[in-house]
Amino acid sequence: MEAAAKVKSIFVYPIKSCRGISVSQQAPLTPTGFRWDRQWMVINNNGRAYTQRNEPKLALVETELPNEAFLEGWEPTGRSFMGMQVLKISLSKPRDIADGVSVWEWCGSALDEGAEASNWFTNYLGKPSRLVRYNAESETRPVDPKYAAGEKIMFSDCYPFMLLSQGSLDALNKLLKEPIPINRFRPNILVDGCEPFSEDLWTDIRINNCTFQGVKLCDRCKVPTINQDTGVAGPEPSETLRQIRSDKVLRPNQKQQGKIYFGQNLVWKDNLSNGKVLKLGDPVFVMRKVNSAAEAAA
Repeated sequence: MEAAAKVKSIFVYPIKSCRGISVSQQAPLTPTGFRWDRQWMVINNNGRAYTQRNEPKLALVETELPNEAFLEGWEPTGRSFMGMQVLKISLSKPRDIADGVSVWEWCGSALDEGAEASNWFTNYLGKPSRLVRYNAESETRPVDPKYAAGEKIMFSDCYPFMLLSQGSLDALNKLLKEPIPINRFRPNILVDGCEPFSEDLWTDIRINNCTFQGVKLCDRCKVPTINQDTGVAGPEPSETLRQIRSDKVLRPNQKQQGKIYFGQNLVWKDNLSNGKVLKLGDPVFVMRKVNSAAEAAA
């Protein structure tokens, strides 16, 4: 079977809505997404998540992880840290618990990263803030069973992985007055070598002997309109996407919800096997697909 595309880039976003990391070689897989992806998030004094939708300044917060954090089987020590400029967060799990933490429909407890992190984000955002980490030992956050029954996530919006193609971005940029980079869409997996919007149709794919299921077209919020280098929002690319990627255009005979779509949400299906990684350059094989975006789940 001929590969449909190859993995061009892998992105991990340790803190929800903060700047991502472009992985240099490989990233370990977990059932809830790439390791370290959206394990942390910033909350207000009511425990509610801050996102770029209400705090676009989060786009400017750079995060770093040690290179070895992406090696298969690596475990943090007391000297392993995630760094954001002058703030360092231990990768070993904290002991303090924050109750009443919520993001979208989910509410539960999380691990509290303490006063120093709280002060850092409070000063940066100018309002009371805390940094919390998902507590996988005590909490479960299920994916919408309508699309992926039995799957789980941490602090991602909805699904463990999101895939986009370079062809789709290039096709969009040809229509924009000012081209935009891939970071506007915050994918986990960027593939190259396929036709624009091919990923719409993919329902089963294999990458490095790992099977992924395309469970739902990714409907886009306002975050892609936020310049990730300035934190300032504008009308694009949403205005252009609405002309070419709305449900009215892609799914004219389906119930209209006023949504626009760009990318494919994935779950990892054979996730009972440990030690699996995705690497840059891995070929992408399409095992099953639908005939049109109108047939895809959305």
